[in-house]
Amino acid sequence: MKKAVLIVLISLLTQLSAQEKIILWPKGQMPNSKGLQLKTEEKDGRIVQIKETELFAFLPPKEERKQMAVIVIPGGGYYKLTYDLGGYQIAKWFNTLGISAFVLNYRLPTSPDLKQKEIAPLQDVQAAIKYLRKNAEQYGISPDQIGVIGTSAGGHLAATVSNIPTDYTELKGDWENFSTIPNFAILVSPVIDLGEFAHVGSRNSLLGENASPEKIKEYSMQNRVTEKTPPTILFHAQNDKTVPVMNSILYYQEMVKNKVKGALFIFPEGEHKIGITNKSELTDNWKKLCSDWLKTIGNK
Repeated sequence: MKKAVLIVLISLLTQLSAQEKIILWPKGQMPNSKGLQLKTEEKDGRIVQIKETELFAFLPPKEERKQMAVIVIPGGGYYKLTYDLGGYQIAKWFNTLGISAFVLNYRLPTSPDLKQKEIAPLQDVQAAIKYLRKNAEQYGISPDQIGVIGTSAGGHLAATVSNIPTDYTELKGDWENFSTIPNFAILVSPVIDLGEFAHVGSRNSLLGENASPEKIKEYSMQNRVTEKTPPTILFHAQNDKTVPVMNSILYYQEMVKNKVKGALFIFPEGEHKIGITNKSELTDNWKKLCSDWLKTIGNK
C-alpha cells in the first residue's frame, strides 16, 4: 500500500515539475490596466476572473521534444476560461506528439480592470508569442515553429492574432524584434463571425451589447484574412448549435481566395464538443488529421 502511494506521489511530482508557471507581464507593467488588485476567481471549474495573465509550460521529455511549440488558447465565450478541458488536456495531448505546449490563461474582456476591453486578450497572446520566440532556446524549440490552437472563443482569439499585425503589447527594447504573428494556427469549432452567424455571448463579452456594425465587421475574422495569414487548419461539426459551422466555412473561403495554405474538416456530428475525448470515432479523427498536418508544417 505504501509503495503504491509513493508511486502516485512521484507521478504527481513529475507532472507538476513539467508545468512551469510563467507570468508574462512584469509587475506594474501590464498594459491596458487600471491597476485594480483583482483575485483569480473560479466557478464550476472555469476561471471567470483572472488576477494576471498566466502561461503554463507543458514540456515533453527532452529526448522526445521536437522544435515545434503551440500556445493553447482556452475557450469560454470571452467571459470564462475552460482552462482544463480546453487547455491543460489539449496541452498534454500535444506532449504525446513531442510538441511543447503552453496554455495561456488570458485576461477576459469582461474584467473591470481594463481600459479597452476588446484588445486585452490579443495583447496577452501577442506577448506569449514574443516570450516564446525570445526564450526559444531555453525551451528547446524553434522561434520559427510557434503556432496557436484555440477552441470556440479561443479560436476567435487564435484567428485574431493570426490576422492583426499591429503590436499591442507595448513591450520595448529587444522585444520589438519579435513578430506577434504565429507560424501556424489550429482552429477548433472557432468563433469567427460576429455578425449573422455569431455566438452572441462571445460578441457581447468582447465588444459589448451595443457594438457598432463597423466594430462587428472589424472583429469578424473572415474579413481580416490576407495572403499573410499563416497556414491554418480548421475543425468543426455540422451539428454545432452553439457556434454555427458557417464560421469555419467563411474563414476557409477567405483563405482560399487569398491563397493561404490549410485545410477544413467538417464532421457530421460532434456538436460543440470536439476535444480530446469525443463521442464518435469519426469526430475523434480530428487529432490524427491535425497531427499529420503538423508534420507537413514542421518539415518545411
